[in-house]
Amino acid sequence: MTPLVMVHGFMGGSAQWDPIMPELQGQTDLIAVDLPGFGSNANMPPINTIDGFADWVLKDLNARGIDKFHLLGHSMGGMIVQEMTHKAPSRIASLILYATGAQGILPGRFETIAESKRRAQVDGPQETARRIAATWFLNTDQAANYAICAGVAEQSSLGAIYSGLDAMQAWSGTDRLAEISAPTLVIWGDGDRTYAWPQIQQLWQTIPGAKLAVLPDCAHAVHLENPDIFNRILLAFIT
Repeated sequence: MTPLVMVHGFMGGSAQWDPIMPELQGQTDLIAVDLPGFGSNANMPPINTIDGFADWVLKDLNARGIDKFHLLGHSMGGMIVQEMTHKAPSRIASLILYATGAQGILPGRFETIAESKRRAQVDGPQETARRIAATWFLNTDQAANYAICAGVAEQSSLGAIYSGLDAMQAWSGTDRLAEISAPTLVIWGDGDRTYAWPQIQQLWQTIPGAKLAVLPDCAHAVHLENPDIFNRILLAFIT
């Protein structure tokens, strides 16, 4: 069975996938990574480039003996998996770009990266984690699964926050979208405050043969806001 590798985004971690794991397990083998500086790897030195994150994930999969895999990237993780497709195109059975885009400097983001850095320094990592996690949900900090994401995000140090923001700010994959050859699915919630429709449209219309799934009444954490539909779409695509 070809495994599904799940790469979280900025201030995320493998635990953010826990609520949807039971339905997915048995349908496919799952590998949810924790990037250096985040989640259960918060004690590791953070990486400050998208390219460096991509190299780290590929090295981790090599160590696990994983050659061929489906690949899902959420938010900043979507940038990382785009880099992985360029580095190891023959290893990727399919690509799922979830709530992400092709530009690290995000037009229409809820705040600029420079502002995120400033506020992180002033507010500290824990308050920053709770504030950022709230933007993931249509109902902000009142959402049912907000506490899960906030708890994961709170594991991030200030250094990891800065490194992640630096990585995104320095990255763009726009010029290489048309080179992606893996079968690709783009998933987006129509209430996403971070990635506006033009960024999603760019992925969908530029990556050859890309499919698109738009879920209504969801924001940046579709898998936690409408897990049943998210899982059905995901499994239908990879199987």
